[in-house]
Amino acid sequence: MTIDWIHFTPGMSLLGGVLIGISSALFILANGRIAGISGILGGLLRRRPGDMPWRVAFLLGLVAAPAAIFALTGPLTATIEANTEVLVIAGLLVGIGTRYGAGCTSGHGVWCLSRLSPRSLVATLAFMGAGMAIVFVMRHLLT
Repeated sequence: MTIDWIHFTPGMSLLGGVLIGISSALFILANGRIAGISGILGGLLRRRPGDMPWRVAFLLGLVAAPAAIFALTGPLTATIEANTEVLVIAGLLVGIGTRYGAGCTSGHGVWCLSRLSPRSLVATLAFMGAGMAIVFVMRHLLT
């Protein structure tokens, strides 16, 4: 295993983590809810009075932030080493996993681990372990 030192950005990664932590803390202080993306998105399907505006605003913010970066800096270069079928299957598996796991990495990994939830520790370890196993299989066994 080698480290891509050209693209190694611990400072930016730390800043991103700090911003996620601050925004998550502000979110729970303002709304009394955990900022788990799958729960926020799933809540759009269960209509409750007064629940829709903040969910829509949150999700629009997820789209607006990258759009703002694009407008300020121009397009970013990304390389995806998978075809459309693989991406669709991967997306479906992630969606199914978040339903079976009762949440996604943002809810379990960011919020519930900070509350010392044993269930979320198991879920986060499962998410990360499965991700590492799939990358290993795809890069080292199937190529």
